[in-house]
Amino acid sequence: MAHTLLAETTASISELKRNPMGTVAAGEGFPVAILNHNEPAFYCIPAKAYEALLNRLEDLELNAIADARQDQAEVEVSLDDL
Repeated sequence: MAHTLLAETTASISELKRNPMGTVAAGEGFPVAILNHNEPAFYCIPAKAYEALLNRLEDLELNAIADARQDQAEVEVSLDDL
């Protein structure tokens, strides 16, 4: 059965167990597809890449909220009220 790999670098679970940090480093900052019996089992993602991914998702969620609210009536607030 064919599988789509969403990473340029792959490693087996055995390689990951033998040298976890080396496996992460092999991705050079990008995800590494971890294979189990030649099928993708999961992706090993460096902390910086994971943080960037979560920040991007948060930005997309905030943009969706802003887009949904853009047609709502404006609320007048004075500085004294704040």
